[in-house]
Amino acid sequence: MPTPLNAMLIARIREAGPLSVAEYMQAALADPAHGYYATRDPLGAAGDFITAPEISQIFGELIGLWVADCWDAMGRPRRLKIVELGPGRGTLMADVLRTLRVAPAMLPEPWLIETSPVLREAQRGRVDAHWADGLDEVPAGPMVLIANEFLDALPIRQFSLDADGWRERLVTAAADGSRLEWALGDARSRQDAGLPGALDSADQGSMAETCPAALALIRDVAARLVDQGGAALFVDYGTTTSRPGDSLQAVRGHRYHDPLEAPGQADLTAHVDFAALAAEAHAAGAVVHGPSPQSLFLEALGVFVRAQVLKRSATPEEAREIDLAVHRLTAPDQMGSLFKALALTDPHMPPPAGFS
Repeated sequence: MPTPLNAMLIARIREAGPLSVAEYMQAALADPAHGYYATRDPLGAAGDFITAPEISQIFGELIGLWVADCWDAMGRPRRLKIVELGPGRGTLMADVLRTLRVAPAMLPEPWLIETSPVLREAQRGRVDAHWADGLDEVPAGPMVLIANEFLDALPIRQFSLDADGWRERLVTAAADGSRLEWALGDARSRQDAGLPGALDSADQGSMAETCPAALALIRDVAARLVDQGGAALFVDYGTTTSRPGDSLQAVRGHRYHDPLEAPGQADLTAHVDFAALAAEAHAAGAVVHGPSPQSLFLEALGVFVRAQVLKRSATPEEAREIDLAVHRLTAPDQMGSLFKALALTDPHMPPPAGFS
């Protein structure tokens, strides 16, 4: 179905040429007037997807305990900036702050990095916080940063390998201007494409992806941790090694969708290359922990113990809901294996909870 953004992108392509996949994703997700995140609350049964904090309060409570453990390892600074990237409705931060009542000596200072006016409004109903458009707006000081299902929505570039080299996948307009379609750019070397060395052994016909925005973010976070102290936790779906593959997907109404159809109306995501991010963080001086499967990470934090505690005062129906939620978070055929947890710390901190 054509959308206003569809027509705008076709006009843009006709004037300036094809778009990279990254440029297309940026427009589809973040255009101020028609972008997916700028115009809606995408979460829940009435939206397009559901994230771990919306599945169960247990997830946010465990992350809150993880923050408290990091704070303790940091020497218990009186004030601690707790920064969340892509905070959705504010559910995770609300659960984290509620859990941090176990650490009354801490004065948490929550910061939500959010550009969507719709989601900011939803967050204001749940959390008393500071808002910023980027990490550079958060004042200096010790920090614990959390990002759940944030990296997967950052714009990626895609390349296809043929006999002449890696050709960038592009988005162009059909000859009759009726729709968007795929195209390929000129061949270039693996190095010029910005792809990791692990892809040197890729077969012809392979697709590969890189996410410059995620790499830049990881560099910035790592540099700040090294300079000012603290830790960061990234939980997302992706791979532990850099490997070929086309992971770009669109989701609309909890169903997979053609990525080029109805831009601005569907969520666009791609798998996270945790190996590339870990290498970037290490090069910036941070200590890298993981990635670890979400199931092992949550189990180490006590997910099953917390579920049993909640079930003691639950009705039979509530107990079944708790079991279903924990299964969804931890089962290998649900979120347990595909989702990973990656932590970064400054060099003076011991391994954080869940990674020792």
